[in-house]
Amino acid sequence: MNIDCLCAGILFADIVCTPIERLPQEGELVVSERISLNLGGCAANTALDLAKLGVKVGVAGCVGDDGFGQFVVDTLRRGDVQTDGIHRLPGYNTASTMVINVRGQDRRFISSLGANTRMSVEHIPETWVREAKVFYIGGYLMLPGLETEALVELFRAARAGGAKTVLDVVYIGNPRSMDALRLILPETDVFLPNEDEARVITGRSNVLEQAEAFRAAGARTVVITRGENGCVLVGDSVRLRAGTYPTEFVGGTGAGDAFDAGYIAGLLWGEDESGCLRWGSALGASCVRAVSATESVFTRQEAEEFIRSHALPIDPIC
Repeated sequence: MNIDCLCAGILFADIVCTPIERLPQEGELVVSERISLNLGGCAANTALDLAKLGVKVGVAGCVGDDGFGQFVVDTLRRGDVQTDGIHRLPGYNTASTMVINVRGQDRRFISSLGANTRMSVEHIPETWVREAKVFYIGGYLMLPGLETEALVELFRAARAGGAKTVLDVVYIGNPRSMDALRLILPETDVFLPNEDEARVITGRSNVLEQAEAFRAAGARTVVITRGENGCVLVGDSVRLRAGTYPTEFVGGTGAGDAFDAGYIAGLLWGEDESGCLRWGSALGASCVRAVSATESVFTRQEAEEFIRSHALPIDPIC
């Protein structure tokens, strides 16, 4: 089966607790109502969310030859995601994250990067690059093997074939992150960092200045997500500020990936920038209704009904 979107990048198994009242003291046990094993990682989450919308999607990345790796592959397959691009690497563990939710606070993460650190361009199927209408990399800056001229050439080839290239990042403290981005952003159609990442990478506190810094580095369109403050889009001839849809907030894990999936779906379906923001914001709003990354994300029918029923404030930025 052909694919419309190729999602390449980080793959994780997430161990997530429902919100606890406070962090435990040394030697203390604090009870969570439920602890569950869930899919995680930008590429995996975004792909599964796209599949929920009915998009034909394939995942490329690396997991270990262990139980968590089997869990990642099985979960994606059950979600109608093509997994032929997932490589199981003997001797490496599958990346995993403990997601600690404390009531009234932002999430805390403890992660092992595992097999993601071994991913290279050779793990991305060239046939999928040629087929895909959107080529998405999720977790750039956590993927040292992709910070190469070979990935730039792959993005360039995808664009030459008519695909849109989309990039998201996970910042893990590298002070040379902007240098890595300057390599790939000139071949990036849509760049999707969050505001915290953008602030640290650019050293600028103003969101518009952050977006312009990424544009100056080569990105064609920059969308900076801002959690409960919505998002900002800056492109060649359009500058937009969007608010948020009403939702019940339970946990923020995967919300950025859900936004990415909605925005990508908008690209595939011919939406303009405002339409892509509506789709991204709707999926992000649906994601935060659960503590795990993909559990509560809308199907296409649910998202269409939600978008019809709710207005998203979108205003031009002068």
